[in-house]
Amino acid sequence: MKALVIVHSYHHLNTAKVAEAMAKVLAAKVVSTENAADETLAAYDIIGFGAGIDSGRHYAPLIRFAEKLPVVSGKKAFIFSTSAIVGEEKLQSDHAALRTVLLSKGYEILDEFHCRGFNTNSFLKVLGGMNKGRPNDSDLKAAAIFAEALKKRMA
Repeated sequence: MKALVIVHSYHHLNTAKVAEAMAKVLAAKVVSTENAADETLAAYDIIGFGAGIDSGRHYAPLIRFAEKLPVVSGKKAFIFSTSAIVGEEKLQSDHAALRTVLLSKGYEILDEFHCRGFNTNSFLKVLGGMNKGRPNDSDLKAAAIFAEALKKRMA
């Protein structure tokens, strides 16, 4: 199985840490949205798409990247994110925009993952942030377990 993880992570590199934990299990290459254009996505069996959450959706550079993707047929994908607040309803809502774009491009979404990330946006900066130290070892272990499950599904 050949895997690629595309990530937009810049603020505290929360999502990049999660991407690396998943990539280690999947033996995947990790690229930023800025560098992913150079990749031949057709060469990969599964592609992960991840970014932090901003105002209830993945950061805009990842959404814009996905919107420019060519239409594919049944290409496997997974979605991931880090955010200040987590929960199943929050995941469904936060991932909706990216999920819609990827489905419209013909991707089959195998699963989705999210965990807490350190957040110093807006007024939180004055308060010292929210979720300091996240993602932590437990979050990264959960990301690795998620990736292991993906790997088994692809086998």
